[in-house]
Amino acid sequence: MISKHSHQESEKGEGVEVVKNEPHEDPVHGPGQFTEKRVHLSSKLPSWARAVTPRIFYITEKAWNYYPYTITGKRPHPSSPHSATCSFLPKFSIYIETKYEDNCGDNENIFHSKKILGDHEVAFLDIAFDEIPERYYRSPEDPQYFTSVKTGRGPLQEGWREHTKPIMCSYKLVTVKFEVWGLQTRVEQFVHKVIRDILLIGHRQAFTWLDEWCEMTMDEVRQYEKETQEATNEIIGRVTPSISVTEVGQPSATHSAPASAPSTPLSSDPPEFLSAPKDRPRKKSAPEMLTLPALRERASAE
Repeated sequence: MISKHSHQESEKGEGVEVVKNEPHEDPVHGPGQFTEKRVHLSSKLPSWARAVTPRIFYITEKAWNYYPYTITGKRPHPSSPHSATCSFLPKFSIYIETKYEDNCGDNENIFHSKKILGDHEVAFLDIAFDEIPERYYRSPEDPQYFTSVKTGRGPLQEGWREHTKPIMCSYKLVTVKFEVWGLQTRVEQFVHKVIRDILLIGHRQAFTWLDEWCEMTMDEVRQYEKETQEATNEIIGRVTPSISVTEVGQPSATHSAPASAPSTPLSSDPPEFLSAPKDRPRKKSAPEMLTLPALRERASAE
């Protein structure tokens, strides 16, 4: 879903550049997938942020996915650099822990963190009924009207969280650090708002794109990521990423930390690459749908 979205919303010079996407194994969490991305978004910053940023601006995101547990960014530590970092602000970082459970969101402290029981904001995101800005609304991506042809799931109606089966909740613990005097509170609050909007729109898409990915094998998922990410990098004008689709091997020395969530850009509203402008011509350099007909045709020919 993230690969498809990134390709749709990337354009020359800006978008999500994939640097690495490869297997990784953690001694605690087991086998998973490591990704490193650069989110190029100079033109998508609000005016007050563009005034203090260089012309070429990107955020580096490193993520480790050990489903059902994932990490985006490295937990801040005074002796080590942050993993979700800005290209010119060393004191800016974003850290997101994600856990998935088969319930409707009633686990009050899934992360076993004292912070959640203290001065910590808890937000419940309803992918069906929480409002999104009108300019990002697309009727095929509205869970209130979507019905899956392959699974029969949907549309989601009032009270769906209490009555829908099967159901899964994505729990996220988000930490934002911007240690710059005079801007810290404003920027941290702003980034939290952006992350909330990105997660709401992204999970709406994940549900309404269900028929495109629900029958894929993991090998097909990795191959789709490889083809689409290479095409996206070509649009942005960056180098071909290092993408591996082999079996999980031993962890390398550079991957000593532990999983994956959507990249988090800065903008006054959800960034432009969260929704495809209606007047933008459809790109043909990568598959528009999360299917791999070309791969299947090649396999049958062989």
